[in-house]
Amino acid sequence: MATGQIFSRNTQALFYNYKQLPIQRMLDFDFLCGLETPSVAGIINPGSEGFQKLFFGQEEIAIPVHSMIEAACSAHPTADVFINFASFRSAAASSMSALKQPTIRVVAIIAEGVPESDTKQLIAYARANNKVLIGPATVGGIQAGAFKIGDTAGTIDNIIQCKLYRPGSVGFVSKSGGMSNELYNTIARVTDGIYEGIAIGGDVFPGSTLSDHVLRFNNMPQVKMMVVLGELGGRDEYSLVEALKDGKVHKPVVAWVSGTCARLFKSEVQFGHAGAKSGGELESAQAKNQALREAGAVVPTSYEAFETAIKETFEKLVEAGKIAPVPDVEPPQIPEDLKYAIKSGKVRAPTHIISTISDDRGDEPCYAGVPMSSIIQHGYGVGDVISLLWFKRSLPRYCTQFIEICIMLCADHGPCVSGAHNTIVTARAGKDLVSSLVSGLLTIGPRFGGAIDDAARYFKDACDRGLTPYEFVEGMKKKGIRVPGIGHRIKSRDNRDKRVQLLQQYAHTHFPSVKYMEYAVQVEAYTLSKANNLVLNVDGAIGSLFLDLLAGSGMFSKQEIDEIVEIGYLNGLFVLARSIGLIGHTFDQKRLKQPLYRHPWEDVLYTK
Repeated sequence: MATGQIFSRNTQALFYNYKQLPIQRMLDFDFLCGLETPSVAGIINPGSEGFQKLFFGQEEIAIPVHSMIEAACSAHPTADVFINFASFRSAAASSMSALKQPTIRVVAIIAEGVPESDTKQLIAYARANNKVLIGPATVGGIQAGAFKIGDTAGTIDNIIQCKLYRPGSVGFVSKSGGMSNELYNTIARVTDGIYEGIAIGGDVFPGSTLSDHVLRFNNMPQVKMMVVLGELGGRDEYSLVEALKDGKVHKPVVAWVSGTCARLFKSEVQFGHAGAKSGGELESAQAKNQALREAGAVVPTSYEAFETAIKETFEKLVEAGKIAPVPDVEPPQIPEDLKYAIKSGKVRAPTHIISTISDDRGDEPCYAGVPMSSIIQHGYGVGDVISLLWFKRSLPRYCTQFIEICIMLCADHGPCVSGAHNTIVTARAGKDLVSSLVSGLLTIGPRFGGAIDDAARYFKDACDRGLTPYEFVEGMKKKGIRVPGIGHRIKSRDNRDKRVQLLQQYAHTHFPSVKYMEYAVQVEAYTLSKANNLVLNVDGAIGSLFLDLLAGSGMFSKQEIDEIVEIGYLNGLFVLARSIGLIGHTFDQKRLKQPLYRHPWEDVLYTK
């Protein structure tokens, strides 16, 4: 066990098992104390490597993240404090690994419930190798104005109130981390504040004892008096009694052992800590307080008188000239995190993204205001979900069913079309699913599957303007534009596209109006007079029928319909549908274990 100061303004730590809040509190304390270098040198997060962004004052910094304790110690040889936020299940093993590193002097174990046999092994190893073990079940410790462990002393507001941003003259040690905060505040009110404070932890076998730290404080010239807060249970306080009787402590000690109310209960009482359980008269708070008083410590008659006893002891040292009270200094202001400042109404900040179709902030996600549970309970299908996320409203069932029919009919068109071909070639090159899918999707455009929007746009414009099929087709010809939605490489007057027929049949049965589809059929009749393959294709059928859906449902204004066509909603249907087939082709090639594709020579015209 160390015999003097264990922290300083140059102390650096390794933090095990990443926790954002306690690390940020350590960095904020560093900034508050005017440190130039952050006290957290590195983070150890098993299985992770890289950097973690945090704030040091106004500046954002990147702290290295290591997956192994040995690697972190090697990378940061000046870091000699190991702060262990592992769970009770792994805290012992990771702490022992840290203790065995030559660069580590102090290990703090935050977890409660570490098996006692494991704790005993840690204590034995630490004492044999002159290392300091704080905890288990501790909040940590602090040297005012220099260094603090994790959540010690709580919030920045509490730290400022307790004057922990600059050193005082009092050494404090307690079993309880929660009561430490209370005593930091008490000591700051009646003295010039603490120099160092330690919470040894509330387990039955703490890694270091009250007397260990009192003896350290006794050897530190900056500490002029000690305050000790014990509790009933165990016999740790008696080691301090012996040290006082043996004359090993030369500075005033003000002590109190809490738990005097235990005698009011008829049966044995277990307080909050594992060690706070009296095992007999010697372990009672009354017996310990009496023993400390007889050994020379200043022990008040009650906890309520504890503050007065601390104050009187401090004032005597000041009168004797042994303490020159530390003047107060104004600490720098810690910048407030934006999210907290916004929440408290102190600032307003512009958002970076606008979303109107979904919201995941509540108990369950909502699509256009409809909760996910409601979607399931009402038996909504894919078409209903598309209507909510794309059109921001619940369309009638005949509309959503039409959307689903479009998806089913356009899901695939065999392996020979360009999109499927690209996907197959990519999959056979050993690429992953996303790469194979995207290679196929990238072929979608005016020549393959991407003519639905154009078909809808041109059919709508011509129909709304009252153009005859002759005027429309010949007008497009003069502009040098092919009529979108008309023409097929395989289908013809005598070999109609079954998909188009199915869509037309559904619309005649369910749509209140098919004005735009009838106009498209009239255009087809004219184009067939010119060539046998200039039939209405699936792009033209979906484009014209979607216009009838939008107009006939009565749920969209003319401006909204124009915007839907302009933005590219209808091509989105083809992209969504064809993704199903392209994914299928990818899986098919992977399942068949097809080799790398090479195009045959005989299928290429080599020419000069």
